[in-house]
This record gives sequence, structure tokens and C-alpha cells, in this order.
Amino acid sequence: MTGTHEGSRGAQADEPQNPVLSEWQRELLAPFLKALPITGLSLSVSGYSGQESTLAVSDATATELSELQFARGQGPHWKVLATGRPVLVPDVAASAGEWPLFGEALAGLPVGAIFAFPLRIGAAVVGVVDLYSSVPGGLDVRQAQTAAGLAQAATGTAVRRATESANDDAPHPSSPVPETRREVQQATGMILAQLDVSATDAFYRLRMHAFSNGRSLQSVALDVIARSIDFRDLE
Repeated sequence: MTGTHEGSRGAQADEPQNPVLSEWQRELLAPFLKALPITGLSLSVSGYSGQESTLAVSDATATELSELQFARGQGPHWKVLATGRPVLVPDVAASAGEWPLFGEALAGLPVGAIFAFPLRIGAAVVGVVDLYSSVPGGLDVRQAQTAAGLAQAATGTAVRRATESANDDAPHPSSPVPETRREVQQATGMILAQLDVSATDAFYRLRMHAFSNGRSLQSVALDVIARSIDFRDLE
């Protein structure tokens, strides 16, 4: 179902469009879609070790947007994690130069604006909600306050669900991104052992190998796990 929000830039989604979301995932995402002039969103939590789990995505574009930021290591999502402050990008085309790798990859997506807000427990940032609109345009002060309030309200449920997911080894068909995260994390650990480098450096090498070869981060991670790529051979 779609509708038009008061003061919005056009028709926006009022409900998540992902057909395989569970009830709790829909309940997590729906308040943002109903209250804000956005097209979609993803919501993720971050552990103290830097590992990420994307709990829910509203649609295919939100999934791809999440994956692009993760693969490139750039974008509003990462800036929120680094600064703890909301990042509002009302026109992604005009802001592409701030994140060159991410901006270039984003050019093919139907994304005109991105708004990223932190999930907080006290002073700690424990996750990010990444909102997007298919057309350019900003949030006004009231809308930004609403988004920040919704992010805060979602934090407790998000952390609880992430903790439950971390203790469950079974794949979650309604959320394809966490499986990708696990594969990338496993591959990063293998590169770490192969090269005796830090986790940050191992992930950087994995990401740059994928980018320089025009491949997705997940496909390279799977090759590392299958041992068809050994980073010792690339040194």
C-alpha cells in the first residue's frame, strides 16, 4: 500500500514492501514509513567488535543500499557510527563527491535522498536506521525530530532481536543481509589468519579486492571461505 504524507515530496510507501518480513520486522519498520516522507529503510545494529547485523529491510532498494555502504565502507551509515549524529543527505547526486566509491555505485539506484539516524543506548551508538527517498528533498525540523524519536524507540527491540539472532545459527529467510554479514565476517577472519593483520586491515583488503575486480563483497567472501582465494597468494 502506498500513500501520500502531509508535506511529502510525492507518493511514499506506508508499509514495508518486502513480502517475506516477519511480523516483528514489519512492526519495527512500519512506524518510520507511516510517519515520514520516505520510500524505504533498513535497520541494523553494531557490536563492540565492529560486527554488524541488519535486522530488517523494507524493500529491494533498501537491501542494495545497505549492501553498497557495507561493501564500500563509505556512506551516511558509517558517518553516523563514527560521529554518533544523524546524517541528512537531501540530494545524493549533489553529495556524491563526499563518498566517491559509494556515490559512484549509488548512481544506478532509484535513491534521491538518504537520512541516517543513530540507535543509542546511553552515549553508545549501537546501530543505525538508514532511510531513503526515491526523490531528492530534505526533512524539516519536525520530521527529523520524529525520525530521531522513532530510532530511539526502536533501539530496545532492535538490540534484543539482534541478541536472539546471534544465538540462533539458522538462516533467516526474511532478512538476506545478515547471512552476507556472517560470510564476510568469516572471510575476514580467515584473511586475518592468513596475513597476520588486524581485523580492520583484513576487511579493507577483502573490500578492495572485490572492488578492484568488479565483484560483490559476498562473492569474494564465499571464494575465501571455499579456499579458492588465498590472500597469501596475492601479496
